[in-house]
Amino acid sequence: MKTRDIASAAAPPDAHEAPDTPEAPGHILVVDDDAQLVELLAEHLSREGFRVSGAGNAHEMRAVLARERIQLIVLDLMLPGENGLSICRALRAREAPALPILMLSARGDEADRVLGLEMGADDYLAKPMSPRELLARVRALLRRSRLMPVDTNLRAPVRQLHFGDWRLDTAARHLVDANGVTVPLTGGEHRLLQVLLSHPQRVLSRDQLLSLTQGRDAEGFDRSIDLLMSRLRKRLREDPKAPRYIRTVRNEGYQFCAAVRVVHTP
Repeated sequence: MKTRDIASAAAPPDAHEAPDTPEAPGHILVVDDDAQLVELLAEHLSREGFRVSGAGNAHEMRAVLARERIQLIVLDLMLPGENGLSICRALRAREAPALPILMLSARGDEADRVLGLEMGADDYLAKPMSPRELLARVRALLRRSRLMPVDTNLRAPVRQLHFGDWRLDTAARHLVDANGVTVPLTGGEHRLLQVLLSHPQRVLSRDQLLSLTQGRDAEGFDRSIDLLMSRLRKRLREDPKAPRYIRTVRNEGYQFCAAVRVVHTP
């Protein structure tokens, strides 16, 4: 597939020339080797005001990222050459750690979904998917991402969040303790901790946490947040009998109790 801006024909006049603002729909990159699907998604998203570019593989994707300011990537799991999981891991590790990623896959197995999220994807959709659901997921991810500055070229300062004896490096996506020991986080753990640190002293329900971390509403008896919270507490070396950072509020949800300090480093 030839890399190109594929939304210009369907987008409103001058839509691709408008400057990015917190209210603007934004520029989306769809990475999928199915050219017909890319065209269909571009047509649907551009009707909603988005600018859309397409890429058929990792090489084309990186060419777009090098020249464009992308707000979100829709990434297919099964790609020729470097697959979606490998791409996602590389983006999170060094290339664009803060860029929202919505992963697509024709394989809807739970194991694939969990693996994609663990590699750093922000949300996951199985093909075939409803264009309306895709649009809703895209909008939810963009709303979440605007809580934190996004710079795909990594020109912005690295943002670090300090609390208690810890600091969270949001670019490297890991914790560092008071002794300088690095504690790696999975994609899900990192997203959950960022949400908690963005809402200190506030009680967040499980539904709210699921929506903020995965861009979707809670399904019946969904306890994935509880499992993720348990893992995060272990990373923070919490004492279950006297938690210092994350408090369980009975019948309501969870509360991050410590003060949070934001530090921008050059």
